[in-house]
Amino acid sequence: MNKDEILERSRGANVDEGLLAAEAKGRKIGEIAFCLMFIPIVIFDTLTGQPIYGTLALFWAFFAGAAYPRYRFTGEKSYLVTTIVGGIAAVLFLVCHILNVLR
Repeated sequence: MNKDEILERSRGANVDEGLLAAEAKGRKIGEIAFCLMFIPIVIFDTLTGQPIYGTLALFWAFFAGAAYPRYRFTGEKSYLVTTIVGGIAAVLFLVCHILNVLR
């Protein structure tokens, strides 16, 4: 493949790098906002004696979901472990949440 073919494919991809950068920044801000909301919700629910299984299921699902693309990009085993452990934790907390609601 020569230089002209590469340039032509790149132009045909219609990828707006500015939009990709904005989405990445928004995702990072969303992660921070999620964690900042997670902490007071867990503290409040704990202080008031409310179960936090649903909140923890959401947290671990988010954590596992965020780690998987990082693993795919870097190939680092720690991200794979985080994905697997986080996914298992999310499922277990979801089961705890469902059992708690149904009793």
